[in-house]
Amino acid sequence: MAARSKGYEPSMRDRVRALVALATVGAGSAALPGTARAADAGGAITVGAGETYVVDATTALASLTLAEGGTLAAPDGYGLTLTVDGVETGSVLTATLATDTTIAPGTYTGDLVLTVAEQNPATFAGVTFPLRQALYVGADGIVAARSVTSALVGGTVTDAAADGVSVTSTGEAFDGCYVAEGASYAITDTAIGFTGNGRCDFVGDGAAVVGTGSGTRLVLDGVTVTNKGVVRSGLVAEDGADVVVKNSAIQCLNGTLPADYVFGGGANMLVVPWRLGISGNVRATNVIGTGTRATYLNSTIASETWGAFSTDSVSGAQATAVNCAISNLGDEGYGTFADGDVTERILGCTLDVGTYATVVGASNSTLYYGDSTRADVAQLNTDLELGLTEAELAALPEQSTTVTSRQFGVMWHGAGTLHISGGTLLTTAATTFLDKAVRATITVDGSQGAALTPGNGVVLQVMETDNPGSNDGVYTEPTDDPAKDGTWDVSTAHDTDTAAAFTAIALTGDFYNAMRTGRNMVLGFDASAVTGVLSASASRHAIDTITAAEYAQLGHVTNTARPVVNNGVLVTLTAGSAWTVTGTSYLSRLTLSADSAVTAPAGSTVSMTVDGEPAAIEPGGDYSGAITLTVT
Repeated sequence: MAARSKGYEPSMRDRVRALVALATVGAGSAALPGTARAADAGGAITVGAGETYVVDATTALASLTLAEGGTLAAPDGYGLTLTVDGVETGSVLTATLATDTTIAPGTYTGDLVLTVAEQNPATFAGVTFPLRQALYVGADGIVAARSVTSALVGGTVTDAAADGVSVTSTGEAFDGCYVAEGASYAITDTAIGFTGNGRCDFVGDGAAVVGTGSGTRLVLDGVTVTNKGVVRSGLVAEDGADVVVKNSAIQCLNGTLPADYVFGGGANMLVVPWRLGISGNVRATNVIGTGTRATYLNSTIASETWGAFSTDSVSGAQATAVNCAISNLGDEGYGTFADGDVTERILGCTLDVGTYATVVGASNSTLYYGDSTRADVAQLNTDLELGLTEAELAALPEQSTTVTSRQFGVMWHGAGTLHISGGTLLTTAATTFLDKAVRATITVDGSQGAALTPGNGVVLQVMETDNPGSNDGVYTEPTDDPAKDGTWDVSTAHDTDTAAAFTAIALTGDFYNAMRTGRNMVLGFDASAVTGVLSASASRHAIDTITAAEYAQLGHVTNTARPVVNNGVLVTLTAGSAWTVTGTSYLSRLTLSADSAVTAPAGSTVSMTVDGEPAAIEPGGDYSGAITLTVT
């Protein structure tokens, strides 16, 4: 049975040394055939080439010399961890994509502790990872038998909380705090800094903090995480855990991939798939599994590239950020990722991102961009059981969400719904909404100042996917004209269509549906003004063939307005809305309320044909067929 400690005092590392000092240093270790020398009177262990030294009890040392070809090992079912002056170090994965670690050859001196701890097995995609961590907290509190307490420096650690602690790692695949088994735990005023690669961010192998398991409640307040390494995540919430992060800062920078790494998915995904249009090898945060909740308040979350605020393979999950700064420090990456059945809320946040504000990655995702109003935050406090006090609620200022993207706004490669409200400002260098052949449902309420500013002049792009389907695939631009599908109704909205509804907003920009197969673009404008081209189109990339080397070309297309084939464009104007047509537009349906209008820019006129015949654009009109609007 795992031993449990009721609490560590500030000098935890000294306490560990006092315990092992009761026996002769090295007396808990056994030399296997190949014979390593036992520790000498000065507290030293030397392991020569070809020798294996099994450490079967936690041991304090003054020096350790491990020759190339020598091995330090723990008994079966246990992991071995070295700390030097309180820093976890020396641990390396035994091979690329291996799951176990060993101590690297070298000479180590100082305040050394070799900790023998029970492995903490975690399984994902059929692969089991023997996790090691500075602090393991279970249902009854600290599990000392699974904790490397010599890596906990300063502060106070009890069964309920860790406060003022520092955890540093320069080894590989080592965790800071692992909270599981339905535990309730708080981490406050703590600094965690890891340099070196992790192994799998789907189970948090190498993460600073992990909260996992149904009933687990983990609260971080005033925690700083600075990591640098492949899949060396800041925080992973998984498998039904409830994690709340307040007044904290998480920053994760890319590491160096093993030279022989070949891309693998699932448990072996150490880099983002290039077919997402980005690069990078670490996500700052991740939400995984069924029923998991992660809420960040008044915190900063930054990744170098890949992703800052991620969800992956979730069901019934909730990911929320209130008054947070979310960023990519490099030129690429996404701010947030909504994958699977997840509700993701971005309220009162500032996003400064490289490639995408948000990626919608799988069906049933629902995403909100809005303000952090007192009423909404108070409701979340109740609904998500955040435990915020009245003073904490009062201290959170009301603010709007501001998004600045160096490329796109929201990209869909899985079906999902986006709601934008309040004073949200979404400013992008490229297209605002990029839909790659899936059902995207968009509602934008501009009544409180929400605004969209696309740098390339395209508000919504619907297109065939340019994802080649596999990491060794190639995207090739089709050159033939699409064949008409006689079964597809281009003048009627379908549940599978892309639909965007705008209320009380002024928009300047174009809307294109470049689908070759059956998918309509359904646009509704209520008490709104839109200036631009709304049309079926043919889209083209700058190059016809895109491989991994050209991943940055994905999503970037130009459009040529063309008559509808299988890509219907249905436009409805209500409540005094006005569409100012700036170029030839091809529709399949146009519906106007009696107080709405279709006009041309000053000095020009707009005319319409339906099925080739001239038709007047009249208030209250409802037209369907092959509609062409021309500006002269």
